[in-house]
Amino acid sequence: MVTIADVARRAGVSTATVSHVINGTRHVTERTRRRVLAVVEELDYVPNRQARSLVRSRSQQLGVAISAITNLYFGAVVRAMEAAASEGGYTLILADTHEDPRIEEQVVTALRGYRLDGLLLAPSSGAQPLLDRLARTSLPTVLVDRAADARFDSVCTENVEPMADLVAHLAEIGHRRIAMVSGMAGLTTTDERVEGYRLGLTRAGLSADPRLVVSGGSDARQTYTALAALLDAPDPPTAVVAAQNAMVIGTMRLLRDRGLDVPDDIALVGFDDFEWADVFSPRLTTVAQDAEQIGSRAVELLLDRIADGCAPPRAVRVPARVMHRDSCGCANSLRG
Repeated sequence: MVTIADVARRAGVSTATVSHVINGTRHVTERTRRRVLAVVEELDYVPNRQARSLVRSRSQQLGVAISAITNLYFGAVVRAMEAAASEGGYTLILADTHEDPRIEEQVVTALRGYRLDGLLLAPSSGAQPLLDRLARTSLPTVLVDRAADARFDSVCTENVEPMADLVAHLAEIGHRRIAMVSGMAGLTTTDERVEGYRLGLTRAGLSADPRLVVSGGSDARQTYTALAALLDAPDPPTAVVAAQNAMVIGTMRLLRDRGLDVPDDIALVGFDDFEWADVFSPRLTTVAQDAEQIGSRAVELLLDRIADGCAPPRAVRVPARVMHRDSCGCANSLRG
């Protein structure tokens, strides 16, 4: 393996000079800098970050524990995190929790073995024991998407008001039986979106019928089964609000299999916008979360926490907006 000493010998300079060129820690003449960088490229030298981290007491690595593989929205959040971390000189180490508390515990333990400078975590519904342990450590941690514990910094979407707006919009265009497919139990996002659903009904002067709320568990198959039973009821809904992107897909499959036309037979709206939501027929009316802002702000908060571990926790809410398209059945076909 090529070492910094090899680079120094080939370039005819000291190892300290090579270090200053690579790290930008002291002025080096342009001629010397170019010679060192040419040798670095020639020898394909890669700095030993682990050794450097021992000197600095920093690894320049951030851990991310999140369900990115099974959730398209989280995938977009992670891309934004990576860009923000890279800009700050950090590398991300990603582990997928699969929304399973046992796997979550395992991957966070594994990530901590990398001497992380900080952790970005989208806590599962059973994460409280893990959060209690993290609170007892000195590891800077920011919660993403779910404000599950006020002891930590967090960055989340505004869930209540956008969901209320979505439901109120359906009521404004004549719907009186508006069903909701709620997400995984125990998540703050699920609770807040159900709260928004009820708030929207109240603002529209409609009573909340608990029979119109079914759990889709943030899963397409579970959504299909739960909503099928609701559509078979004597007085089925005329509109459906699916509170997460996988549940939007499950709902669409069920309506297609039942031969129901959207929006003529039943209206459909969802929480989570898709990159291709406006190419479906009909184009989907959704609440769009700002994944880029959530990812970048989460990294920003984490770097601030690394710099000052004694500051009080901050809870950031990122606005979301309703994207009016066609699936709600209104005449407004603006793209938002």
